Amino acid sequence: MVQRTKMVPCQSREALVTISSYQNGIIDGELRHPRLNGSVKLWSLAQMVLLLNSLLDLESVPGSPLPLVAGDRDAGEKEIFRIQVLFRENYSWQGRLIWQNENREAVFRSVLELLQLFDEILGE
Repeated sequence: MVQRTKMVPCQSREALVTISSYQNGIIDGELRHPRLNGSVKLWSLAQMVLLLNSLLDLESVPGSPLPLVAGDRDAGEKEIFRIQVLFRENYSWQGRLIWQNENREAVFRSVLELLQLFDEILGE
């Protein structure tokens, strides 16, 4: 007999990151995720990865995720990204980084590659 597991809504594997400023890995931004009430302030790319990993660990926890919304504030000069994690085993993530301001997207095959993408985009 095949044991079935509960399907996980895809929004639980997606986060919205808004960045106001970036310099040498230090960011001023916020992260939104369906499991959060509101947003969380971000100070570094490392903090973003650790927080997102903790949220992804909650996938098997019962409860329906909340819808992911962009927030009420005007984006202005902020850069807005969607991180979609398609597959994950420890910190070996595969997914897409969508840069909403420029309507561009890139595929990443690891957390390190995700961090490099952020650094390349924000360092321009």
